Amino acid sequence: MVRLPFFLARGFVAAETMAGAMPVIRRAHQSGMLTTVDLLGEHVNDRSLALQARNHYIQLLRALAHERHQHGVEVNISIKLSMMGQTFNEDFCLENLRALLTVARELQGFIRLDMEDTTLLDSTLRLFDAVYPEYPSEIGVVLQAYLKRTPKDVARMCALGARVRLCKGAYREPAHLAYRDMTEIRARYIESMQMLLTHGRYPAIATHDDHLIGATKAFAAAEGIAAERFEFQMLFGLRPKTQLRIVDSGYNMRVYIPYGRMWLPYYYRRLRERPENVTFLLRNIFRA
Repeated sequence: MVRLPFFLARGFVAAETMAGAMPVIRRAHQSGMLTTVDLLGEHVNDRSLALQARNHYIQLLRALAHERHQHGVEVNISIKLSMMGQTFNEDFCLENLRALLTVARELQGFIRLDMEDTTLLDSTLRLFDAVYPEYPSEIGVVLQAYLKRTPKDVARMCALGARVRLCKGAYREPAHLAYRDMTEIRARYIESMQMLLTHGRYPAIATHDDHLIGATKAFAAAEGIAAERFEFQMLFGLRPKTQLRIVDSGYNMRVYIPYGRMWLPYYYRRLRERPENVTFLLRNIFRA
């Protein structure tokens, strides 16, 4: 099988290896930003590969703990449960998740469960619910504003006191499950953002959309919600100057930093989400 050259993805992906990603993580912290680190990959259907993913995640947690000691980097990662057996044995996946959370607690770290498409949504929330009572400070979840069920999920997470990352949503979903019109998606995003800022526990407002960033700042100011009670999140490589401006204006800004050799599906979604990302890619292809 022919592998595409990594330079195609270098604008969106930090490196192909953990060691290669660490300098990128350090630079983000030196710029005043927070980070969450993601090993790329999804939909593993083999037990041995799922165990490899679990073990790699554990190595990543320990590597970040070392970086924290040396450079002040946080022990904060995002994971995909489909890499650890979710798609073929949910109980096995749960065992792997508990193993990760045990290490995260030992290292005073945090794990965010990335949300994949709707075929895995109920399973992801079941696995979250299974471990949250024991690990309420070590785990959080992602909810997607374009899904029609999300307001109920947001309300439930607020009642639990669980940490939520709110994003628009990046997968192609059927119309009966997800909104398609961007005006409607923005309205639903704002609705969920307001609920999270008012009732949630340190929510993450994950967006590159100026309209949504402005709406979040305006709502927080109007309601007297201090900047330290929430954070903005953006993807590595997208709008880096805006990320720095958000930090300079006194808000918490976390950058989602992915790495790994399985970068193609992630890279494809980044191009599909926003037309300007294609321009970004072309500019980088011809840049020395």
